[in-house]
Amino acid sequence: MTTLVVATLSAREVGRRRTALVLVIALPFWFYLVRRDQTGQSMRMLTLGIGWAVSTLTLFVVNASRSVDPRLRLNGAPVAGIIGGRLVAMTGVGVAIALGYWTLTALDQTVPHPWAAAVMMLVSAFVAAPFGSLIGALLPRELEGALALLSVCAVQMLADPAGTVAKLMPFWSAREIGNYAVDGGGIDIVGQGLAHAAAVWLLCTLGSIAVFGYRLRLARYEEP
Repeated sequence: MTTLVVATLSAREVGRRRTALVLVIALPFWFYLVRRDQTGQSMRMLTLGIGWAVSTLTLFVVNASRSVDPRLRLNGAPVAGIIGGRLVAMTGVGVAIALGYWTLTALDQTVPHPWAAAVMMLVSAFVAAPFGSLIGALLPRELEGALALLSVCAVQMLADPAGTVAKLMPFWSAREIGNYAVDGGGIDIVGQGLAHAAAVWLLCTLGSIAVFGYRLRLARYEEP
């Protein structure tokens, strides 16, 4: 019940910010457009843009919910239910964005494995929601949180994909799957990407629950 309530509230919060929603969703398109003549680069940049967009929207929702979460806790809502509801809503938004952009690229580009391109974008959206939630938990102000997300995406974009730094970034999984989608090669790299995405998702989700569990803890008083 808590999960559904929080998911509904989160979806409404996203819907209220129409201008921000349009601007954030449009950013991946500009990433794609500037490199449209180079299939590999355009699709990788688009995928990273999707990750930034979904994580930023999640950050906005987390910050907007700070006054609501304590009331939900006082009414008996578990922290896991609050975080879970928010992730359900934002993952749904991310899936819609990813599928929309995958449709665009399927019509506009030719790649060896179109289904892997879809997986690449969906993985980016799935990872972005808990990552944005964790950043929102650690950085309560939107400006600092947005800059942190932008910094991570910039490092992910510039780092050598085969290097250690790139593998420590949250969206390395999408980039790895993109190698198969765009360049072909062994399908084992898809499995590696999915395993990395699952590990990042779990780490960010548990991190969000831990941070908010501490912040939203209820005071206990001994009976006289």
